[in-house]
Amino acid sequence: MGPRQKLLEAAAAASTPLAAAHLHAHLLRSGLLHSSHHLTAHVLESYTPRLARDLFDEIPCPTPRLANALLRAHLRAWQWRAAILLGPRLRVRPDGFTFPLLLRACAMLPSLAHGRAVHAVAVRSCAASEDAFVAAAVVQMYARCGDMVGALNAHSALEKPDVVLLTSVVTGYEQNGLAMEAMEFFAKNVVAQGVVPTPVTLVSVISAAAQLEDARNGQALHAYLVRNNLGYNLALVNALLGFYVKVGDIQAARRLFEGISDRDVVTWSSMIKGCVQSGDAREALRVYREMVQVGIQPNSVTLVSVLQACAIAGDVEEGRSIHHKSVDMGCELEVGVATALVDMYMKCSCHEEAMRLFHRMPKKDVVAWAVVINGLTQNGLPDESIQVFKWMLLEDHAPDAVTMVKVLTACSESGVARQAICLHGYLVRSGFDNKVFVAAALLDLYSKCGNLDSAISVFESTTEKDVVLWSSMIAGYGAHGLGQEAVALYQRMIASSVKPNSVTFLSVLSACSHSGLVQEGRQIFDTMTQVYGVMPNLEHQTAMVDLFGRAGELQEAIRFIHEMDGRAAAHTWCALLAACREQNSTEMGEAVAHNLLKLDPDHIGYYNLLTNIYAFDEKWESVKETRDMVRGRGLHKVPGYSAVEVNNVVHRFTAGERSHQDQEIISTLLCDLSRKLRGEDCSFQVDTGLAFEDSALY
Repeated sequence: MGPRQKLLEAAAAASTPLAAAHLHAHLLRSGLLHSSHHLTAHVLESYTPRLARDLFDEIPCPTPRLANALLRAHLRAWQWRAAILLGPRLRVRPDGFTFPLLLRACAMLPSLAHGRAVHAVAVRSCAASEDAFVAAAVVQMYARCGDMVGALNAHSALEKPDVVLLTSVVTGYEQNGLAMEAMEFFAKNVVAQGVVPTPVTLVSVISAAAQLEDARNGQALHAYLVRNNLGYNLALVNALLGFYVKVGDIQAARRLFEGISDRDVVTWSSMIKGCVQSGDAREALRVYREMVQVGIQPNSVTLVSVLQACAIAGDVEEGRSIHHKSVDMGCELEVGVATALVDMYMKCSCHEEAMRLFHRMPKKDVVAWAVVINGLTQNGLPDESIQVFKWMLLEDHAPDAVTMVKVLTACSESGVARQAICLHGYLVRSGFDNKVFVAAALLDLYSKCGNLDSAISVFESTTEKDVVLWSSMIAGYGAHGLGQEAVALYQRMIASSVKPNSVTFLSVLSACSHSGLVQEGRQIFDTMTQVYGVMPNLEHQTAMVDLFGRAGELQEAIRFIHEMDGRAAAHTWCALLAACREQNSTEMGEAVAHNLLKLDPDHIGYYNLLTNIYAFDEKWESVKETRDMVRGRGLHKVPGYSAVEVNNVVHRFTAGERSHQDQEIISTLLCDLSRKLRGEDCSFQVDTGLAFEDSALY
């Protein structure tokens, strides 16, 4: 084989430092290292930056081609700053390829100051106004650095911008969150000018429509693709599928998905995500299994969506199999995947597994902390949830507003009044108190702790009140038996031009129910559909049954249930059964219990209600039969408990407990209460739950 052939073969294989070294050796032996710049450039591009720089410095008269090869070596190694600093030391005059390389380094760093300097040199050499390739690189640099004014000025400098330059502007707008500007620029400078867009252009425009959740313009773009036969690029079709998923049009997404023959992991992941977002967890899992069957390997994005589906479906076994898959793929402890796993275990009532994984996570972001805090609360462990929040603060992780809402929810589940005050102070110092949704959670916390005055103070001090805040305050009045105040606040909300939603109506109807405001409740229920177009759900209907039942209008409650066309849920019948107990209506209670137990035969609370009805009527044989049914089904009542705080120590009392220590604590509390009533000083501070031990929160 001749030397020339050996050189050509070595150049073709020069893609790694080792292969480049072989080519370097051939060039040295043949004496062509300093004369055959085409082959030497292969060596420079494939070498590590340090070796490339050493070789470049040995060349007495380098050319722009060699300089560009050296820059590419640095860019390939992501050494953006080193590439920028090489610019003045290249010993060559930059050409049309040098500027884009330097500008890319500036964009990736990003460094607007260096980018402007490179742009200035390109302007002096006329490359920025004559070379569309350089102009596009300038626009991309400005866009990547967040300066869309500079990008637009650079675009205007070229007399006849080509599609690449136009695409750079559209993409820049979209990546900087200026989705509306991206679509307007596309319409004015691409469509109106008759320019045929590239798939990259269309991907950016579709992504902009997805950002805006603009279903109409997104569908118009889809039609534009079909009319111009532009819809066969997989990246473009994936962008369109992602758009339909983002706007929640799962049917359109499914039709598009079914029409794609060559699907990649992005296609499958988008479809799985769409199913999850639409609440169809079973379909999401089915699509995932089909994806695996056809041989497409999932990535971490896919696993996150599948884990969300497992969480919604409560399918912990499938979740565990995905966990094993993430271990095999080596992404188990990635923040996104690990957080999704923790969330799945929490929602499947496996909080111990969730906490074990959470402790192993090397990096925890604010989302992961929020998931654990919320998950423990949902698993009936609000005190542990608050301890995790304390741990989060000790680890110097700053919570966001969403996390604080989760913490407030946990505190409200504990019903700890002093802790609520501590949290309120922390919110004020941290600047979270001006967030409307945080204020709503704080209001709800004060209300559940029995401190209605503080709840009202939070409500009145919030300047911008949204429907959530109004609804929370209405619910607070209702929970304290102040139905008239709740209805008055509801009327005040209407007068403030705030449109009530489903939660608002549930809050005010519940308030009417607890205060016996039957007429007001009827009127409000009628306005739901007739005035505000809110369709009543089972919760609203249960509230109405409870309203009639508490007022003693049992026949009206029965009539209302019959008007529901047999769609009454177990909770609705339970509300009526509770009313039968209050009204001592044994005969109707038996009929209601018959319907209720058909719907949910394993809920022990329903049997207890029926037992109490029989006991009040002294039907002891029926009491015995009902209790035998409970034992026969193996049902067990969860004992209730109370909790008090004495000198920063929480004591829980389970129903029926008679321990010596508990008796001592109760005696102490009674003595302390007696002394308080006499106006004497006492050494015990009694509260209803835990308080933060961290003095920074007081």
